[in-house]
Amino acid sequence: MNLVARVNQHFCESIATKQSALATLVAPIAAAIETLTRVLIHEGKILACGNGGSAADAQHFAAELVGRFERERQELAAIALTTDTSILTAISNDYAFDQVFARQVRALGRAGDALLAISTSGNSTNVIEAIRAAHENDMAVIALTGRDGGAIGALLKENDLHLNVPVDRTARVQEVHLLAIHCLCDGIDSLLMGDEA
Repeated sequence: MNLVARVNQHFCESIATKQSALATLVAPIAAAIETLTRVLIHEGKILACGNGGSAADAQHFAAELVGRFERERQELAAIALTTDTSILTAISNDYAFDQVFARQVRALGRAGDALLAISTSGNSTNVIEAIRAAHENDMAVIALTGRDGGAIGALLKENDLHLNVPVDRTARVQEVHLLAIHCLCDGIDSLLMGDEA
């Protein structure tokens, strides 16, 4: 086994996936930045959810907003719905795992807030239920998916934003999702701080 060649292949695939995504994701990411900034300017909050690596992405996003991304600014209202083990285990035990995010969205989300829903397959049932709850609460929805967008792609409404990475390999989808999250954080900071370009 040639590990150098194997690692090289990962880099090449990642670069190619990001080059391909450039054409389709730049405009939707820019629109998502505007939506999320508008939510924050109007004193709303952003809720984020996902499973596994996508849970880590949700937490990463919330941490960058509440703390800081690359420069100092005021704290921004973001909550990762993936972090409270008491809530997650209570809802899973008392109701069902597919409700772990939806019940939090109904409890914490309000009209004017936003949900960042992350699912590499587009078929995570608990993320789907969170989107339904966000729609019930008149919240903006931004979905990060992969492959063909799955059930989430079909569930989204006209005003929702879909950031889809149309590749099958989970690792490549997640790599583009992380780049998209960094673009969101940078763009929000840029708009809030009045950058010219």
